[in-house]
Amino acid sequence: MLRLTMSSEEYLQIGEEIRIVFLGGSKNHLRIMVDAPKEYNVVRSKVIANHAKSEEERAQLPHYYAVPDLPEKYRKKRVMVNDSLKKDKQQAATS
Repeated sequence: MLRLTMSSEEYLQIGEEIRIVFLGGSKNHLRIMVDAPKEYNVVRSKVIANHAKSEEERAQLPHYYAVPDLPEKYRKKRVMVNDSLKKDKQQAATS
């Protein structure tokens, strides 16, 4: 499984015929465009789950979930500069 972070209007190319374009969205919703030949069936997971004949079939379907934010050790360090604190320190040093 590949997990990517994409920006708006970037796309994934699958083979030579399928393109998935990321159009943007919000925290919980994502808008995409799938450009694929008519020979391919593109179906949402909810539709597949609704057409499962039994609970056993539904349980066998793959389930994906949102992964929480990365642990702190993998995140980029954020440097925050507060100019007023900087000026206070400079004034205290010169006094």
